[in-house]
Formats: sequence, structure tokens, C-alpha cells
Amino acid sequence: MKRSDFFKLAAGAGLGLEALLDKGLEASVQNKPGPLPRRPLGRTGEHLSIIGFGGNIIKGEGQPEASRMIREAYEQGINFFDIAPEYGNAEDLMGEPLKPLRKEVFLACKTARRNAAGSRQELETSLKKLRTDYFDLYQLHHIMSKEDIDTAFGPGGAMETLVRAKEKGMARFLGFSAHTVEAAFAAMERFDFDTIMFPINYISVFKGNFGPQVIEKARQKGMGILAIKPGARCPRTRGEERTYRKCWYRPFKTMEEISASYSYTLSFPVTLALAPQEEALHKMAVEAAKSFIPLSDSEREALKAAAERESTLFSYPGWRG
Repeated sequence: MKRSDFFKLAAGAGLGLEALLDKGLEASVQNKPGPLPRRPLGRTGEHLSIIGFGGNIIKGEGQPEASRMIREAYEQGINFFDIAPEYGNAEDLMGEPLKPLRKEVFLACKTARRNAAGSRQELETSLKKLRTDYFDLYQLHHIMSKEDIDTAFGPGGAMETLVRAKEKGMARFLGFSAHTVEAAFAAMERFDFDTIMFPINYISVFKGNFGPQVIEKARQKGMGILAIKPGARCPRTRGEERTYRKCWYRPFKTMEEISASYSYTLSFPVTLALAPQEEALHKMAVEAAKSFIPLSDSEREALKAAAERESTLFSYPGWRG
């Protein structure tokens, strides 16, 4: 099925056009030789591939398979690699194959610990496992609630570790990932972060009013925007078998669906989108990104129609805590 055919089918509900945020998109795309285009990471001066490699994809794999996937990603032009202690043995598997590439890639890591002592321990352990003495980006992971914010930014909180890491040269830039609009706003108000990692997909935008307001605020602050969950379709139903074991949601599965979803997300002024954490879906996302063309108004309208027939993973308001 061609992209045009997919959008014709998606438009079956016949709903109206919704204006979307795509300010500054043309200026954000940097045409460089290679299989994947790159975009600026906010005000940092770095340029990253528009598809990133999420470390959870190698979780539970053997070292040969993990090394192969990392090498293939690099050869396809991916220069952003993201990892976290929560991804099982992925840190142990990523260190060796990235070691000879360390100066050529942008390595990001995260901590889900909210206090200084715990986050400092995670930082030191992650550096050791990744066989490096610094991260290009270190992030607070999965900020969700008021309690997360108050603890991480309060006395003895994890932000003390992040600030110290940058002062000591263990982290070049600082960022966070959030899964609610309210938490994202609160974090951006508390600290001048370099990046934000946030879910952006068309179903959550159209059905959940979730995402564009965060993109706009981050854009105004000059932050790099790292989009996650563009390949997430909707929640799984109770008792539904998990076809893709590393996806807690129901993902888009076909090339046409993935191409449409990633084209939508990449039409925003984001730096990159992280591919799904399953190798087959990851490969399709990379192919979609290689032929990325910003969506037309009629294609956006078609996706809005398609979104109305789905359930959303994220919505605003959605504050927890």
C-alpha cells in the first residue's frame, strides 16, 4: 500500500482538519550526506539523526546479537543511543560495541532515582557499565507526579546529582523524560534543561490533547525535543496477548502505519523520534525516516479521522499524584 492510499483509507471518518504545531520545521532539518538526515538538538550545537536507538531493544539479547544491532544502527546513520538502568542487562550489552564508536555517537543515559544518593550511585554504575567517563546527556527518567517533582528538585534530590555531574564533566547536557503534560511543565519551570523526552504521536494529540503544548513551551526555551512513543497505537485490552514482548502497549505493525505515524511526529519541530523497542518495528521506523516528507494538511486530516477510532495512551489533563 502506498502512503497516499493509506491516508485515503484513514480519512474514512471524514472529520475536519485540526491545525498542528510545526513551527520552524524547515529550518530544523539539516541535509547531510548519509542515509538519515540530522537535526539540531536545541541550543546545544549538536546534530542528531532523526531516528534514535533505544537501549531497551537489546534487553535480554546475547552479546553477539546486541553488538550486531548497535553496529547496524550506526551504519544506517543513527548517532543517538539512549540507555537506562531500568532496561535490564542492556547497559552491560551496550558498553563493548559502543566503545570504539564513543567519540562518534551521542550517548544518553537516565536515572529513575529521585534522591541524590540513589541517583549518584546509578550514574557511577552506568558510566562503568557503558565503559565511558562521561555521558553526552544525563536525564531524570519518567517524571510523572507531584511527588516526583518535589523530591527530585528538593534538598537531597536527584537534581543535585545531575548538576554535579555536569560540573564534574560526567555529563555534557542535562534533560528529563516525562509522561504527563503537568510534570513536563513543572520540570521546565524548575530548571533550565537542555532537552526533554516526551511522548508524541497522532492519536494522543488528537484524542488526548496531549503533546503540542509541551513542544511549544520547550521550543520557546530552545530545548532539544526527543519524541518517544510515535510507534504506540493504543492500550492493550485486558488479557490481550503481548505479541511484541517489549511493548507494553499495542504498537503500529505495518510499514504503512509506521510511516504515517513517524511522518506525523517528525512533522513537529522535534530533534528526533525514538524507534520502537522491537527489532522488526525499529527497522521499519528507520526506513520510514529515510523517506520522511512532512505531512500535508489533507494527510493530517486523515490521521485525525483515524485517531477518532482509537483509544489514547496519554491525555491532558492527566496529572498523577
